[in-house]
Amino acid sequence: MRIYDKDISCERKKDLLAFCKPLGLKFHNFSLLELAFHHRSYSNENEQERHLNNERLEFLGDSVLGLAAAAYLFETMKNPEGDLAKIKSVVVSEKTLAPVAVRFGIDRMLILGHGEELSGGRKKPAILADCMEAIIGAYYIDSGYECAEKYILSFLIPEIEKVQNDQGTKDYKTLLQELYQKKTKECPRYETVSINGPDHDQTFSVTVRLGSVTYGPESGKNKKEAEQKAARAAYLILTSE
Repeated sequence: MRIYDKDISCERKKDLLAFCKPLGLKFHNFSLLELAFHHRSYSNENEQERHLNNERLEFLGDSVLGLAAAAYLFETMKNPEGDLAKIKSVVVSEKTLAPVAVRFGIDRMLILGHGEELSGGRKKPAILADCMEAIIGAYYIDSGYECAEKYILSFLIPEIEKVQNDQGTKDYKTLLQELYQKKTKECPRYETVSINGPDHDQTFSVTVRLGSVTYGPESGKNKKEAEQKAARAAYLILTSE
């Protein structure tokens, strides 16, 4: 299926091949892959290519990514649906996909409009994650679901294992709140007990209070990190009791 008809220069074709090789991608139609790198900011600035951007591919790739993640979790884990949903939400999130995109060199391959380029678009997590999904959509059209799934699992399985090993980005504040509210209908209360160090290198210490019991303090480089650590400490204690 050819949905992008602009000629690709020999130099750009070399770049596309170099991008694909370490990732094991084998595109038959490189115009699909090229389209996956075109952000709407570029098409908006080029009248003749106004409809040529990666948004439709992103829409398709998002669904393929979700299916591959859900199928893998279903086949490999016996956890209840709620656990699978939480893991899936982490590993297909912008926060997970954007660093993978940088590792793959997607930031260097993006085709951006002048304004987006000047505003640092190559480093924006949303643009990077969207391009990841667009590439998945392009590969699905080009080579079918099995090839797309193989590519997805090559980077998704390590992220799933991080979450399973508690090295990922679990939102312990949400987990703790859900757990505590089931018992009491109340919310955990966080308190910053100290801030130490110079402005450029501060350490925050935070406690979390559940009723009459206080957990912590736990420390982090910012308030959010310290709160997460305090929530994790409380959550692990409560779930082990």
